[in-house]
Amino acid sequence: MARILIAEDEAALREFISRALTHHGHEVVAVADGAEALSVLQKKTPFDLLLTDIVMPIMDGIALALKVSKDFPGLKVLMMTGYAAERQRAYNLDMLIHDVIAKPFTLDEICEKVTEALASDPAPHNPATTSDAGLLSKNKNR
Repeated sequence: MARILIAEDEAALREFISRALTHHGHEVVAVADGAEALSVLQKKTPFDLLLTDIVMPIMDGIALALKVSKDFPGLKVLMMTGYAAERQRAYNLDMLIHDVIAKPFTLDEICEKVTEALASDPAPHNPATTSDAGLLSKNKNR
């Protein structure tokens, strides 16, 4: 099936998701934070999906999604959170991520969302940037 990278700081939930997805035939690598996930991704072993929590230590899921969209544009991203405000922050990334699933969720719900994400078309490649195109065009005209 698919290779899935899970980034989740809560050990029990990380194990629950890993077991569920492995049981559904996926190959799973699970890590405790965004920085660790980025390190795994940089080893050039391809993944089909990144399933990441939003609120994590060291590097949160939002920062991870922004970095992934730039460095690994073909990687699908599915986010999860238990915080309403963080969910809204993630929806501001709708061009970069597939969806956000609210915690708590059932085994069936997470497996269904993963299946949907894997079946979806990849997001159009619009890498995150901090540059302002308007400023860039003004500076070129000078």
